[in-house]
Amino acid sequence: MSHLLPPVGPQRTLALAQLTNSVGDGAYYVTSAVYFTHVVGLAPARIGLGLTVAWAVGSVVGVPLGRVADRRGPRGTAVLLALTTGSAVASFLFVRGFLPFLLAACLYATAQSGLAAARQALLAGLVAKEERTGALAHLQSTLNAGLAVGAALGGLALSHGSRPAYLGVFTIDALSFLLCALLLSRLPAVAPVPAVRGVKLEVLRDRPYAVVTLLNAVLLLRMPLLGLGLPLWITERTDAPAWLVSALFVLNTGAVMLFQVRTARSVSGLPTAARAIRRSGVLMLLTCGIFPLSAGRSPWVAVAVLVGGSVVLVAAEMLQSAGSWQIGFDLAPAGRIGEYQGFFGTGTTVARTLGPLTLTGLLVGMGALGWVLLGGLFLAASYALSPVTRWAAGTRREQDAAPAPAPVAAQAAT
Repeated sequence: MSHLLPPVGPQRTLALAQLTNSVGDGAYYVTSAVYFTHVVGLAPARIGLGLTVAWAVGSVVGVPLGRVADRRGPRGTAVLLALTTGSAVASFLFVRGFLPFLLAACLYATAQSGLAAARQALLAGLVAKEERTGALAHLQSTLNAGLAVGAALGGLALSHGSRPAYLGVFTIDALSFLLCALLLSRLPAVAPVPAVRGVKLEVLRDRPYAVVTLLNAVLLLRMPLLGLGLPLWITERTDAPAWLVSALFVLNTGAVMLFQVRTARSVSGLPTAARAIRRSGVLMLLTCGIFPLSAGRSPWVAVAVLVGGSVVLVAAEMLQSAGSWQIGFDLAPAGRIGEYQGFFGTGTTVARTLGPLTLTGLLVGMGALGWVLLGGLFLAASYALSPVTRWAAGTRREQDAAPAPAPVAAQAAT
């Protein structure tokens, strides 16, 4: 099991910081919907609207926050954003209506998006380029372990069902971000990068990187597939027991925890990253061909089919994750890692925002044909990513060959 632990030093500290707040987040994720509906009294439709608006705001603000991490230093920015996230979670304890919920959710999503970008910039400054994908694999493994532990804690609160139990979960999540901030503050500082004259948010004008981000967002539809599409399919279209939804979640998180690091070892540059994503696309097509076979079967046959499809799904997920990490980092110019990772991270928000509507229409509305169309979409996006990545890499070589603009001296604080 020693291969699951990152090397001693900055990588292990980053993993511990990830573990602390992912435990809190795991408990929050499984209890928040029940808390806001049954304790606060918000309608489910309003919760959904509020979270959609919040993550849309967070995805937009995450890009300039990533730029702040580049210009002001990623360690200090990450610490500040971790503290802000903890404060946002704590504010949920006092929410009593929709408007306060919306404001707190916007603060939470904005801080989370910025924190993710700042962490990536911090990792880029502390870990050698050839070790970044492996480091991210360790962080993903740690994330899943923390979410599983947190989900178990949240399950205890759900079984208790009282307001104090839910408030305890939010308190744990808020404190977890305080501990995360403390751990991040112990990391070595990464020097800020001076601004370049005449250049603001360069990533917004980088068309190749924008197309890469868009295609990656399509591939990230696998995220709401596990959390929404598959549960709806199981309960609406099959005779499998409802508890299978939880079992498949445990299967997914456990497999990622155990095998993500090993899977990422096959990715070491843009060519191998593109190859991993193509393989992921083929496996996603196979997954989308397996799941519809569960409809109209006896309960235990349906269970066997769904478990088999979930095994293929998690293999595809790990390959796609490793490949996208490598591509997202390698195509980001030095000195703009935070800005570019903030933009690349909007793919996750797009998938979470548009995914539920897309998957509901395809899988619940169209059945087996919807699965086939979804699998074709995954395959097409995965294969399209290869030439687009080569295009983007070519523009990077052209930029490297051109003379660099003169940096502007850092402005004194006023």
